[in-house]
Amino acid sequence: MQARLVAKDIACRRGDRLLFRGVSCTLEHGEALHVAGPNGIGKSSLIRILAGLLRPFAGETIRSGAIGLLDERAALDPQASLQTALGFWAALDGTKPMAVTEHAHTLGLYDLFDVPVRYLSTGQTKRAAFARLLGQQAPIWLLDEPFNGLDTRGLALAEQLMVRHLASGGIAVIASHQRFAAPTATLDLAEFAA
Repeated sequence: MQARLVAKDIACRRGDRLLFRGVSCTLEHGEALHVAGPNGIGKSSLIRILAGLLRPFAGETIRSGAIGLLDERAALDPQASLQTALGFWAALDGTKPMAVTEHAHTLGLYDLFDVPVRYLSTGQTKRAAFARLLGQQAPIWLLDEPFNGLDTRGLALAEQLMVRHLASGGIAVIASHQRFAAPTATLDLAEFAA
């Protein structure tokens, strides 16, 4: 079964405030969507709705395929070494230990395996989150501000990973203020503001 992600007339409410309404999209294998808009418009909320972590105020989402979520929280044990922290998630995700090493090499993290996560820079932590995402082997990527903290090299690496993911039939939704080179359609949430 190929991955598919559909949002039908999604509305999002935070407290008494309706952030947006009428958001619809359909993503099939190999497609990506850039979610844009000003701070506070609901980009992160839309990502959480698509992930099934937040109920929409109205509308529905339909997903076929596993979801990998990358957001501001890397969910890596700050006390553990990077290798141990990634190994924890690899065991849960069913990732082979060799794949963890391969992802670390790809993302320039292998030399940091013995460093506790709390000592990693913001960009290194973000690359570690990408390593965890790769290990999940999920066909649907939901990325909330995935480029924050990345330097030019890190951004280029993240873009390459996204292009490869899409080329292999994956789907990506990227909420970001930053421009990036991966081919995407754009959904500006400001056009759906309530």
